[in-house]
Order: sequence, then C-alpha cells, then structure tokens
Amino acid sequence: MNNVKKSFSIRDMENLSGIKAHTIRIWEKRYKLLSPERTDTNIRTYSLSSLQKLLNITLLYNNGYKISKIAKISENELTAAVNEIVLSDNEESQAINALKLAMVNFDQSLFTKTYNSLLSRKTFREVFYEVFIPLLNELGLLWQTDTISPSHEHFITNLIKQKIYSETEKLQLIGPRKDTTVFALFLPENEIHELGLLYLNYEIVFRGYKSIYLGQTLPVESLSDLLKYFDSVHFISYMTVSPAKEKLEKYIKEFEEILNRHSKSKLWLLGRQIQHISPESLPSSIETFNSIEQVIEKLED
Repeated sequence: MNNVKKSFSIRDMENLSGIKAHTIRIWEKRYKLLSPERTDTNIRTYSLSSLQKLLNITLLYNNGYKISKIAKISENELTAAVNEIVLSDNEESQAINALKLAMVNFDQSLFTKTYNSLLSRKTFREVFYEVFIPLLNELGLLWQTDTISPSHEHFITNLIKQKIYSETEKLQLIGPRKDTTVFALFLPENEIHELGLLYLNYEIVFRGYKSIYLGQTLPVESLSDLLKYFDSVHFISYMTVSPAKEKLEKYIKEFEEILNRHSKSKLWLLGRQIQHISPESLPSSIETFNSIEQVIEKLED
C-alpha cells in the first residue's frame, strides 16, 4: 500500500507553510508562483513538489526577500538562496520544513538526514529546543485541522523518541555521578503521552543523577516497590490527560499515603492536568511544575 500523501488542499498548504490561503491565491494569480491542478468541481489541489516550493518560498519570504523578487528567480536560484540561509545561523525554519515533509511522506530517511545535519552543528539539547519543540507545537494545529492524521503525528513523534532514547543511552554508558537522589519517572494509568517525560529523563541523566524510567500507564500501588530498594526517591510524572480532573484529588491522596511512609521521598508533577491542582493544598512532599525548564532549574539548585 502506498501511504505517501501526494495531493494537498489549499488549506493544507496554509497550515503547513503558515501563509494564508488568500495570500497563496494572490501569489498564484499575480506572480504565477504555483500551478495547482483542479478537480472536476474546480477545487485547487497541489502536488508534493508545489508544497516543497511553497515551503522554500516561505523561508525566503520570512527572511526578508520580497515576493516580487522571489517570483523572478529560477528554480535553481531559489534552491541556492534557500541553501544560503540554511548554511547561515538561521537554519531552524528550513529544518522544520524538511521535517514536515518527512512527516507528510512517512520518510524516515529525510528525517534522519535532516537530524544528522543539525547535529553536526548543534548539541542535541539545542536541536530539541530550537527545532523539535517548535515542530511539536505545530503538530497540534495540523492535526486539529485535518492537515495530518494521527498516523503522521505518531510517525514523527516516535522518530523523535528514538533520538531521545539514543542520546540518553550514550549518557547512561558513563553512569551516574551523583548518588544522593534517585529519580523515578512514570506516567499514570491510561496516560501514554510520554515524549516530554522522556526528554526530562535525558536532562536528569545528563546532570549525572541515577534515573529509573518506568514509562507509560503505571498504577500508584506498584510504585511503592521502589522504596524497598532506595531510601530517597523523587517520583516525576507527566499528566497530560490522566488522571481526569475529578480523579486528581483521590490520586494525590493515594500517593501522599505512600510518601508519608517514606519521609525522604517526593512527587513532582507536570502536564496539562496540573491546572486543576491548587499548589497551596499540596503537602510539602508534592510539588507542581509548569514546564520542563522549571524542573531543570530545580535540579540545578
């Protein structure tokens, strides 16, 4: 089966490039920049090469090129101008565009080439913050507008997960340098959104701490087993959709009972669901964080 998406609507083009559909139509009419095909009902459709061209045009346009100038240059000159920007310090936009194309076409090779090119000039942490996070922020909108399907989102996020695993494993070969605190990272039952937690695990290992990554959908009662092996455990959980709002209070009380039996241990919580938790109502052993950056700051205290 051929899963490559080869035809795009003007709304897809808008969502993937950030250029309004109205503006795209003007560029077509006034400058002949794109040549869409038409369905039997006269609806515009665009090819993959048209999407690539629009993404390149967008990169130049966002870097100060006038659209009238872009319209006058040849395809080879367009590519050369894009490559010049890529080779400058401002390469993130082009990399994000390449990763979007990789996602749309389920093209692991393009993803890998783009990632390796970035990694030759940046640290993994820079790639994650400057390229992966902006890309991930766009995925929600692209998914909500039906520009991409859940399979596209899963494809690209799992490739990013692979890179986090790979970079974490390199650090784990060195071993922990600090033995004062053990971090145990997990997701609550029915929670599967682990990309943020995976990256936080990388940051913890990067700083020399011992980390135990437990992964998705763990019941509270199973976590107490760790306290038979370690005197002090900092549990960290990322709650994107679970527990549900009405179950949060019960969940926290269950965890508090475990922590009360082990006074040196703590629970740190992140994710969308913490908006339903009042920090003032929490015991000192439980703390909420609004971002991964806040946790990293805490690690560095």
